[in-house]
Amino acid sequence: MRLPTLVIIAGPTAVGKTELCVRLAQELGTEIVSADSRQFYRELSIGTAKPSLPERQGIRHHFVDSHSIAEYFSVGDFEREALQTIQEIFTRTNVAILTGGSGLFLKVITDGMDEMPEVNLDIRKKLMERFEQEGITPLVDELRQLDPAYFDYVDRNNTQRIVRALEVCLATGKPYSSFRTGHKVERPFRILKICLTRDRAILYDRINNRVESMIQQGLVEEVRSVAGYRNHYALKTVGYQEVFDYFDGTYAYETMVEKIQQNSRRYAKRQLTWFRHQDHFQWFDAEDYDGVRAYVLENLGS
Repeated sequence: MRLPTLVIIAGPTAVGKTELCVRLAQELGTEIVSADSRQFYRELSIGTAKPSLPERQGIRHHFVDSHSIAEYFSVGDFEREALQTIQEIFTRTNVAILTGGSGLFLKVITDGMDEMPEVNLDIRKKLMERFEQEGITPLVDELRQLDPAYFDYVDRNNTQRIVRALEVCLATGKPYSSFRTGHKVERPFRILKICLTRDRAILYDRINNRVESMIQQGLVEEVRSVAGYRNHYALKTVGYQEVFDYFDGTYAYETMVEKIQQNSRRYAKRQLTWFRHQDHFQWFDAEDYDGVRAYVLENLGS
């Protein structure tokens, strides 16, 4: 019996993943699973460039507006829930689409996560309370002492990863890094990896225009509405952090806009670099829908 296929459409911010995925999903008669680590949250729409209902064109999008920013939703939670969703899609059709620019969230679906020990929820709760009261810096300092190897690796602004590493350290008395084996799991479906790109000048122009559109749509007001969650990892990201800095008087309004554009371009560059270091991606210009379509259909038929 032929295994179902998960088609991954990856790529940097503003490259055009949504439009291509919707068109492909319509043709294949399937659904889209989002692996964008910020689009999960109902409260964040403008700064995450969440696809609007008209943009979705009736195609079901999973993990868009699926959770509240008030919830704790980890990479492991996403892996478990997304795999269940993908399997449910496979009961209706033999192909599903997974898309996003968050490399880690894509990778846990394709490769899995290292098995970690059970952690008492009280430990996580206390760490999150400390985070809300003291911010991320004391937690980062503690991680440096408990697991210097992981400290050198981790994004120190990513609250979710800092808390996850600390709770394992505190629960087991062992470094979090000691549990990271890098063992790849086998999934009960085929995986087809596609990454979209564009000429750099065109991509950067799209990013600049997108930021201008976000500002016009009310990005500043959106950030103000979630100010109570300022220390949440999803708000320590491009498009949100700069607005908080503007609120703090760090720089003027015009500078804020320029900073969002500049940091978004830098983020896109980092995304492209990350994807180029991953195995088995087939690269296409985002305008080459016919090429993507032909590649997918050829592999679905093989």
